[in-house]
Amino acid sequence: MGKRAPAPADSTVTFASGRADEGNPPDLRIFHFNDVYHIDPPAPSPLAQFGHLASKCKFPWLIANVLDPALGECVPIGNAKATHMITSSNGIKIGLIGLGEREWLETINVLPPNLIYKSATETAKELIPGLREQGAEIIIALTHMREPNDNKLATNTNGMIDIILGGHDHYYAHSFINGTHVLRSGSDFKQLSYIQAWRKPDQPGKWDFDILRRDVVSSIPEDPATLALVDDLTSKLKNSLSKPIGWTATAIDARFTTVRKEESSMGNFVCDIMRHHYAADCAIMAAGTIRGDQIYPPGAVRVKDIVTCFPFEDPVVLLKAKGQAILDALENGVSLYPALEGRFPQVSNIEFTFDPEKPPGSRIVTALIDGQEIDLERKYLLSTRGLLVEDAGGEVEEIVSEENGILISAMLRQYFMALRTVGKWRYLDASHWDNVVSRCQTLSEHLSDSYTKKGGKLRAKLPETGAWGVWLQRRAGFQAKPENDDSGFEDEDEDGDGADDDRLETEVLLMKKFFAKWAAVARVKTSTCDSMGSEEINVDWTRVIAPVLEGRIKRIGSES
Repeated sequence: MGKRAPAPADSTVTFASGRADEGNPPDLRIFHFNDVYHIDPPAPSPLAQFGHLASKCKFPWLIANVLDPALGECVPIGNAKATHMITSSNGIKIGLIGLGEREWLETINVLPPNLIYKSATETAKELIPGLREQGAEIIIALTHMREPNDNKLATNTNGMIDIILGGHDHYYAHSFINGTHVLRSGSDFKQLSYIQAWRKPDQPGKWDFDILRRDVVSSIPEDPATLALVDDLTSKLKNSLSKPIGWTATAIDARFTTVRKEESSMGNFVCDIMRHHYAADCAIMAAGTIRGDQIYPPGAVRVKDIVTCFPFEDPVVLLKAKGQAILDALENGVSLYPALEGRFPQVSNIEFTFDPEKPPGSRIVTALIDGQEIDLERKYLLSTRGLLVEDAGGEVEEIVSEENGILISAMLRQYFMALRTVGKWRYLDASHWDNVVSRCQTLSEHLSDSYTKKGGKLRAKLPETGAWGVWLQRRAGFQAKPENDDSGFEDEDEDGDGADDDRLETEVLLMKKFFAKWAAVARVKTSTCDSMGSEEINVDWTRVIAPVLEGRIKRIGSES
């Protein structure tokens, strides 16, 4: 295995066994990370079919306790494997088992029918002895479960598992329970764990672990070979995805810690578009649909922002659902609060109050649609994505099916294009999108009356001189393509060498990095997610969006 590698200077110790101090190199080294959605923050991460992706991988996908009878007896979903054996470079046999939680399945919108879920604990007890019989010296469980369920697994398996490498939660945490280490390493490569393992000399088959947390920060040098590979894979898309497609006057909050626990400006904005696109009575979107996990600052909204934040390929549908079904869907959405569950509901034309101190299933205190108490027997038109309607109470009738629905990412691109070029795009129904824009363009209180008085154009002053002023004026000069261009994207890189795209990318990143400094000069408020006044923006080439919080979702109880 070679000499013991020194810990990086910027690492922090998560757990220390003391073995590293003895100067002996570890028997095994492991790097762990989980829940990676965006390997390159400025680039999109659209999902493709799992089978296609899995066929391209040189490693197996594991899930032992979710079975699909359509694939055969005891066959895991997606034809994944239940367990796997690998051998390290120094001959250590490692047994791997994949496990998931029932609650995770409940947040997934599209699954094969008739799946069989087995207890993670019972499945581990059933399969781990077989790994030991195959010679496994160390057992690692790869899980996609919330921390309490990982801890429960460790508690109930009494040391059968040496270390649980978890996921699903997007934070860093470690615990040591009944001889089993339980570790989760954040998300999106923001953190990772460096694990060193030594055989215990006095306990054959047992291991000592040293666990170091490594935060991935900008001071860590980037790997040139990896950068070149990513650039090669994304270069064809960069030209189209880097260009602004719209403009926001307010910061848009898409953080997981917001959208999965409370009303969010991103949720309000998207749900309103979903509702008005189908002329529905209301809209509900599962917060797990929103994958941006960041605050989008005031300024340009780019195509890549939309695709990255909404990568899923299942479309928005229109249902006719009884009020009881909608109420049950809301109850399901808040049932596991305060866990950051993807089931948490973002809504449009719905107002609800919930009390997380009440038992799950009875947490909704009040619920209104269009300002009126939900009629449990009335059938409402509901626009939704990510809602498990088949499990909801009452009757549900499909009006626009998944086959005929539109992706959220496509819906948002068409909406932004309609803001600026209604009637100029070959494949857009101008009257439809003009109506959607009109209905969605609710003017927030922070915008002055001069907005409407000037025919829907918001005019105010930004710096016209200096580097930032020049940049903003130039960025505001984007024009749409001719009518016969149906791509939906702009293209100002006339040479086709990508130089303009790279320059724009650099400019946008610099603008975000130094926004506070620019804002001080421009006298723009910079508080997180604060609204901006009408005097602070000037965008003549498109109508701006300004999504804000409206009190659609209220929480009561001692926590609030």
